[in-house]
Amino acid sequence: MWDELHKIYQLIKKLFRESVFAKMTAKSCGSVKMVDDVFAPGIRAGRLEPGAYAAQFSDLHPPLDGHEALVAADRCYFCHDAPCITACPTDIDIPLFIRQIATGTPDAAAKTILGQNIMGGMCARVCPTEQLCEQSCVREVAEGKPVLIGQLQRYATDHLQQQGIHPFTRAEVTGKTVAVVGAGPAGLSCAHRLAMLGHDVVVYDARPKAGGLNEFGIAAYKTPNGFAQDEVDWLLKIGGIRIETGKALGDGLTLDGLKADHDAVFLGIGLGGVNALGAQGEDKDGVTDAVDFIAELRQSSDLTALPIGRDVVVIGGGMTAIDAAVQAKLLGALNVTLVYRRGRDRMNASPFEQDLAASKGVRIVNHAVPVAVHGNGAVREIEFEYVDGDMNGTGQMLRLPADQVFKAIGQTLRGDGLPDLEGRKIAVTGAGRTSVKGVWAGGDCASGGDDLTVTAVAEGRDAAMDIHAALMG
Repeated sequence: MWDELHKIYQLIKKLFRESVFAKMTAKSCGSVKMVDDVFAPGIRAGRLEPGAYAAQFSDLHPPLDGHEALVAADRCYFCHDAPCITACPTDIDIPLFIRQIATGTPDAAAKTILGQNIMGGMCARVCPTEQLCEQSCVREVAEGKPVLIGQLQRYATDHLQQQGIHPFTRAEVTGKTVAVVGAGPAGLSCAHRLAMLGHDVVVYDARPKAGGLNEFGIAAYKTPNGFAQDEVDWLLKIGGIRIETGKALGDGLTLDGLKADHDAVFLGIGLGGVNALGAQGEDKDGVTDAVDFIAELRQSSDLTALPIGRDVVVIGGGMTAIDAAVQAKLLGALNVTLVYRRGRDRMNASPFEQDLAASKGVRIVNHAVPVAVHGNGAVREIEFEYVDGDMNGTGQMLRLPADQVFKAIGQTLRGDGLPDLEGRKIAVTGAGRTSVKGVWAGGDCASGGDDLTVTAVAEGRDAAMDIHAALMG
């Protein structure tokens, strides 16, 4: 009897593999090469068909065409005292730029956007608009369907930047020089505004290329086709900005040296360290920082050669955790589980991002903290304890198989000779002024504000205006 059942099973399996349905399933699930590849344990490359990777990592939100943009723009009420403007950290005049799109002048719309947010193209792709401007849209409040502000912003900025047009020109050169440490969103925003005001700017960065978080820390499917570097190249068209890579505070740079060589200093160094799990055995092979995984993926020229585990566990509840989990799944991991110590409502990742992860097959487990990593040299399992709402252990344990674990539990400030700190970040007052005269700070490294690209851009811009006033006053 069992032999006959086995034969029937094998026949069904064969028919499934050869059927049109199997082909459709493979396509929708990532074009898995072979069942054996899916179930193969360990960390290995090439879990998908070579042609599947481009589809897996294609643009999350395909751009609007001209007609779609006009239709979307036509839904805007062009509100006076629009709540969407208040919700935007960079104070973009959203009704104005949408009206400009509606009247067939997308380049004018782009200038409206970029005048407030010089990295409006990137922010249109990665900003949590569903929690900011679009959540405040009167259409969202009345109908549950906001104006597509983020996609319209991308339409306008792409229309301008793809022509190679830079809509701003430098003021007369002032003879002042400013050092910007960190070529991420805050640093580049600050550098651009200072250069536009006539100052000469030197931007220092520890990595081999500029871009910071935009280049190394954001999921590839959000910024495909090298957009981050294209945006940096476009931004530098203003002139007056020199980039020096491979230099960081404590590694080729000191704050005293920068102050001596420049008229002002802006610190946009981000958060370079990563918190430890605090779990027994977390030093085992296969336990990696999620930020390093994302950076490696972003810089990879051949995703087929990028290894991924069969069973992947991501620990954390923010955007980095979501990005790592989704990309692990897109690379062909069979089982991806995201574990967070608090409830869904306490996760820093937006509900949209949580739903995106779930739609890609990521399992989300809440109210669990890691206690031990098991394995003989390399991770094989990771053990969690369930906790209540007050983070007290319940005594109930969960073991998950894992050949790869990504830590995404927060980053820490790294650097020598920094200004005074507030908590674990650089203390700032006003538009980024630190405890050291002539030194400003902004972005993730500075106290206050959300750890968002759009917030970093706003803080860099505002610091630049304050630096300009101090230098010219």
